[in-house]
Amino acid sequence: MKNSIIRTRASRLSHLLAAVAALVASLVASLGAGNAHAGECPADKVMANALADAATAPVGVTDTELSSIDLAKENVHLSQRRLRLRHMTIAPGGIVPFHSHEDRPALIMVNSGEIHEHSSKCAVPILHKAGDISREFLGTKHWWKNSTAAPVELTIADIVNDGKPATMKEHM
Repeated sequence: MKNSIIRTRASRLSHLLAAVAALVASLVASLGAGNAHAGECPADKVMANALADAATAPVGVTDTELSSIDLAKENVHLSQRRLRLRHMTIAPGGIVPFHSHEDRPALIMVNSGEIHEHSSKCAVPILHKAGDISREFLGTKHWWKNSTAAPVELTIADIVNDGKPATMKEHM
């Protein structure tokens, strides 16, 4: 009986591993050369972009800080820095103006809707859809536009430098 159970489990594990291998192979094949991962610049479009037409003022943006942690009081001892969590709604036609992430790394999750990011690192706008997470870090300069008829809902976690007031809040 015990050997039968072991063979059954081994068979199930073998089928599961084969299914996972097939899924991974399918994903790799679907990416293909030159295709981007969700919410990333296509490999053949990665290049410097001066963003001469960058939007400089917010339009239709509601930015709400949900909570934060003073990082000077944590073991990382980062004075004048907070880890904060925000919710942002960008109305149809709304714009998050040009800004830099030179000292404000962030993770942005698109909860609903679709939005285009205009990045200094990409020759074409980058489409972000619900479920995508955008990683923003040193060297990222960009602005965002909601070109759809529906609002876009974002959740944003970032490390903000309170000693440098040139954050998004200053522009909102």
